[in-house]
Amino acid sequence: MSLRLAALPKKLALLIHHHLRFGICTAGVIFTSQVFAESISYVQAEQTILKDSYTTQANQALQQASQLEAEAIQGLGLPRVDLNVRAYAFHNEVDLPLGALKNNLEQSLSNGVNNKIDELNLGGFADPLKEGLKQPIQDGVGLIPDESTVTLDDQVIRPTVSVIMPLYSGGLTSSAKEIAQIKAQRSQLNSKQEQDVQRFELIQAYFNTQLQKQLLTSSQSNFNAMQTHYSNALKLEQQGFISKGQRMQFEVAKNNAERSVQNAEANLRSSLFQLNNLLQRSQITELSTPLFVNSSQNQNLNALLKSYPEQSALIRKMQMDTQLANANVKAQSAAKKPNVFAFGEYTLDEKQNWIVGVAARYNLFSGVDKNKNVQAAELQRYASELLTARTKQEIENIIYKSYSEATTAQQSHQLLQQNLKAAQENLRIQTLSFKEDMGTATQVIDAQNTLSALKSEMALNAYKYVMSLATLLQSHGSIEQFQSYVSQSNTSYIR
Repeated sequence: MSLRLAALPKKLALLIHHHLRFGICTAGVIFTSQVFAESISYVQAEQTILKDSYTTQANQALQQASQLEAEAIQGLGLPRVDLNVRAYAFHNEVDLPLGALKNNLEQSLSNGVNNKIDELNLGGFADPLKEGLKQPIQDGVGLIPDESTVTLDDQVIRPTVSVIMPLYSGGLTSSAKEIAQIKAQRSQLNSKQEQDVQRFELIQAYFNTQLQKQLLTSSQSNFNAMQTHYSNALKLEQQGFISKGQRMQFEVAKNNAERSVQNAEANLRSSLFQLNNLLQRSQITELSTPLFVNSSQNQNLNALLKSYPEQSALIRKMQMDTQLANANVKAQSAAKKPNVFAFGEYTLDEKQNWIVGVAARYNLFSGVDKNKNVQAAELQRYASELLTARTKQEIENIIYKSYSEATTAQQSHQLLQQNLKAAQENLRIQTLSFKEDMGTATQVIDAQNTLSALKSEMALNAYKYVMSLATLLQSHGSIEQFQSYVSQSNTSYIR
């Protein structure tokens, strides 16, 4: 190769060498992009987002947390057993009155001495002796003060086991369990709803990328046609058949077509970035599931309007909100009733003291108006029922509108197919006429532009159908069935 280049003129050899290097570099870039490029179908993309997305992981954690909370309070109503250890020191001073004690002691001593004297049978000496001993007894007892202050100091460590068992709570325990169970079930519905939202976002991002690819292809085809149109205009101007102003009109049209290509490329890059970001990827460049239009509508509108309350995760969540509000009414009513519980305590020291009993508690005043709490809970339940009814109205409107839009898109697709055949035939006729010198280049290019515009319109109409179908299925609560529509028989694909 170097010998052949040396035999050529220097400038030509350099030019060839430059193009060879450019070709090698370009081939390397293409090879690298093919190595790292990634293709993905819609089914694969849906599996990815439902498995690995941040939203899915967060909802799984929240659902598990709600289930654990429901399981945590299943033991409400069982006895509560506590191990208690009390360590304390105390100091206590008590004033003890001793007057009664002194009187009782004096009386007891006097009676005891008198009885002994009587037993001795001293005759006439007994009474004087009794009188003589009475004063010494009084004097001895008088030495005792009338009161005494007793000081008690001690340090105690006392372990005990206490048991409290609710016997009657007015329904508060059962209401708490019911609320926790409803929240756990609602969390499952919330996860399903978030999955449906992710499916809808994926459909929008995935097929918007396919739409941008089709629009870019149409823009590039239109730009190529405008370049040919402009080249023909240059020749006609040189031959004197058209003016400079007419040629410049074609130049403006070519530049506008080039600008459309640039805008389409930017839109495609943006949609690809959004899709990659949604799927937590970076190399997805090819999408294997094309835009499509089903030839017929498989769903019946009346059946959709009738069955959506059982299918829609949103409606079922709102119905559970009403159940929660109703359980809250029960809980607020239970707070007005008395509580009855059994209790017991046993000391784990050498004294082994214990106590058992039954207690009842009824709150007379706490600063909280419980009747108003009950009224507020009833109003919340009523509001939840009204909001559910209003949401049903909105969903019915969306189902009707999206069903109509999908049907219209199907009808438009059939008409566009007919127009596409006519445009293809018109392009064939204009091309033959130009070859036989019976037509102009302008007619050929216009026919090509019409064909390109129809292809863009078919892509836009297919995207409209896909999004109308996705909106219909999501509103109904069956967007997980979207996959089946992609591979139905008698389906037109926009490639």
